[in-house]
Amino acid sequence: MSKQDYMNTSVQEPPLDYSFKSIHVFQDLLSEEPRTGLRPLKHSKSGKSLTQSLWLNNNVLSDLRDFTQVVSQLLEHPENLAWIDLSFNDLTSIDPVLTTVFNLSVLYLHGNSIQRLGEVNKLAVLPRLRSLTLHGNPIEEEKGYRQYVLCSVPRITTFDFSGVTKSDRTTAEVWKRMNIRPKKTHLKENIL
Repeated sequence: MSKQDYMNTSVQEPPLDYSFKSIHVFQDLLSEEPRTGLRPLKHSKSGKSLTQSLWLNNNVLSDLRDFTQVVSQLLEHPENLAWIDLSFNDLTSIDPVLTTVFNLSVLYLHGNSIQRLGEVNKLAVLPRLRSLTLHGNPIEEEKGYRQYVLCSVPRITTFDFSGVTKSDRTTAEVWKRMNIRPKKTHLKENIL
């Protein structure tokens, strides 16, 4: 299968689904069989999956150590990974490895233990991210939670399973002006 064929067909492929498997560490994926759905997964000649979706929800992951290594062993084209579901795990932060998945368009992180709202800033570098979930994390209780996320990741069109409206964006911009101080630039005095 050529790379172009892959790009055209893999979006319709079922996900590589490791949900509800009691997975503690990423290395466990290599010895675990993914769940089977109604349609069988397609594999390359090397035996790797041809999907663009990886579902790891409802496990006990506390970090994403070895993510890149494991994903490259599971997927024929890990660079095309577009959907990652890490909901209902034990993650306390947004691992920087997620910022290296440049084709990521859907990221589910709801139902984890993410404590700091500033963690969301890491996701701003993802150019294709359109759908993000973070509800059910301690950060949801922070004042201005929705506005902060919409300001930090302005390209998303769906947040916590709700569409982002023009009004949401306006409210977020007003909130930003009122709550986020611009970084002060210090001018060096020229001494002659």
